[in-house]
Amino acid sequence: MKKEIGARIKSIRENMHLSKNKFAKLLGISGQYLGVIESGKSCLSIEKIKILCDLTNLSADYILFGKNITIKQETSKMLSKFTDDQIEKGCDTLKKLAYFIKSIE
Repeated sequence: MKKEIGARIKSIRENMHLSKNKFAKLLGISGQYLGVIESGKSCLSIEKIKILCDLTNLSADYILFGKNITIKQETSKMLSKFTDDQIEKGCDTLKKLAYFIKSIE
């Protein structure tokens, strides 16, 4: 699994046209450590994966498991099964629930 993650991270870096050192600096790690990660001998910490997700707009699912599904795509797919009226009522219900939760805090 570490090898696949490392390969994806290397591919991401190369697609961004960044050197190991520049990419590592953005992640807050050394270029040498990035090389270890890209070779599959180690993994990024959760904090560094979050930075990588924010930096690239990629999901952790993609970085860790190769699943290239974004929340926006998944939500659109799920909501396509409902009518506009059903979606509007659902949103209204969520707003009421949010107000209720805030009122009891």
